[in-house]
Amino acid sequence: MQTNFSDTQLADPSMRRSNDILRSCVHCGFCTATCPTYKVLGDELDSPRGRIYLIKDMLENNKTPDEKTVKHIDRCLSCLSCMTTCPSGVHYMHLIDHARAYVEENYRRPWDERVLRWLLAQLLPYPSRFRWALRGAKLLRPFRRMVPDIRLGAMLEMAPDFIPRPSPNDRPQTIPAMGPRRKRVALLAGCAQRALNTDINDATIRLLSRHGCDVVIPKGVGCCGALTHHMGRTDDSHAMAAANIVALTREIEGAGIDAVVINTSGCGTTVKDYGHMFLNTPMADDAARVAALAKDITEVMTEIGGLQEAVFAEPLRVAYHAACSLQHGQQIRSQPKELLKSAGFEVLEPKDAHICCGSAGTYNLMQPEISKQLKSKKVTSIEVVRPDVISAGNIGCMMQIGSGTNLPVVHTAELLDWATGGPKPRALDRARG
Repeated sequence: MQTNFSDTQLADPSMRRSNDILRSCVHCGFCTATCPTYKVLGDELDSPRGRIYLIKDMLENNKTPDEKTVKHIDRCLSCLSCMTTCPSGVHYMHLIDHARAYVEENYRRPWDERVLRWLLAQLLPYPSRFRWALRGAKLLRPFRRMVPDIRLGAMLEMAPDFIPRPSPNDRPQTIPAMGPRRKRVALLAGCAQRALNTDINDATIRLLSRHGCDVVIPKGVGCCGALTHHMGRTDDSHAMAAANIVALTREIEGAGIDAVVINTSGCGTTVKDYGHMFLNTPMADDAARVAALAKDITEVMTEIGGLQEAVFAEPLRVAYHAACSLQHGQQIRSQPKELLKSAGFEVLEPKDAHICCGSAGTYNLMQPEISKQLKSKKVTSIEVVRPDVISAGNIGCMMQIGSGTNLPVVHTAELLDWATGGPKPRALDRARG
């Protein structure tokens, strides 16, 4: 694609990066075949290729974003399926992130959207606040049909029936390895996940410890910044990411760590991109070092040779849901399935596994109508294979899919923990009870 940015514009690193990305696009349209919003809406402007044209026009001409452009940018899930499909290697993730930051800086949204976005940014990244908000939403959920704003109704529907208390594993500490130590790893405990499902971190710690890893819960580590980053709130997201980089660098330069383990794939995609986020800042080297150490839990388990004594779980039929941030964002596809198979489970792969479930961070709250359509398609494709349980590696996907089916939905780490001697996942017991 030909571009016409001025030298002054290209002096801005973000604009220069977007220019490089735009120039790599050859208009082939392969991305439209795998774009969830294009498949649902059928509008070229709701495809990556269409959004690229809109973004090019907006950035190249220093335009104040108009309502039409913002609408189509907002409708993007950032599922990154287009990046897997693209034969030209267009790094759409960095382009859409820049576009969102540009919109946030240059476009004044209607007051209700501003309030909603502010509310999400003030609640979701903070486990204590979010936990109280979930309790309030649970109380108000019976009245959700009386709420005129569909987005607020979606927030009420999000509240789970069971809201766990904080886990003892949330506080900074080091959990020693069982037996000879093979690795020393830091676990990114997350934010929203700590309020929604404490079993995931607990299972991850047991699994790693049982397989010879000292697990460090570092002091000062919080939200990875992904939730606000994808809303274009760069100052918020970079502040959160910077705090993590400082805390993790302290661990790296102290006793040392071999990996930063992440069990929420949406967070993993963002942390692995810290090097780019801080490329032209004084934190560049530390950010790149943290990003290089970031690994999904299934990557770490594969690196240490897989599961030991995986003989405890029942031989269930497991439908594996491939989270977009894992399969497209991090290009991790085979490791979770191979680990589940080695644990004795029958792994089922639903049709159109490459298509997003519609969760996408805060997308299911800000674009509930499109999100519900994608959820319905995903749940149907999963239920048709008749599984006993659904496995996923991302809390957002788990909540989204779980709200549309009676099948139990558990994290992959919970099943692997169970198979190697941990407790049976509570979701399985609740489902059968």
